[in-house]
Amino acid sequence: VELVEPGGRLVQAGGSLRLSCASSGLTFNVYTMAWFRQAPGKERELVAKINWIGSVTDYADSVKGRFTISRDDAKNTVYLQMNNLKPEDTAVYYCHAKLWNRPADSGYWGQGTQVTVSS
Repeated sequence: VELVEPGGRLVQAGGSLRLSCASSGLTFNVYTMAWFRQAPGKERELVAKINWIGSVTDYADSVKGRFTISRDDAKNTVYLQMNNLKPEDTAVYYCHAKLWNRPADSGYWGQGTQVTVSS
């Protein structure tokens, strides 16, 4: 299984960015997909997740109204549209996949991509 997130980005505060995560080696449409992030000196936190059929999404309070998670099962890809970015959004962003019916599983992680928001 492989989850690939393209390289890091630098963006100014107030700007927008779309992250993508392309998967291979798994049956994408039975996986809940999520984005996590980890800032320096902080624990990894859930940013957004989308269920296996794309009907339910959930967001961290800090990104509600600014970020949107979506999935394209035909491309085995999950996206994170990030608008009105703030310096506090600076972190390494990780893609995560977990089977919809195995909530206790650890799932799979991407290698992470650096997002830096300048003030």
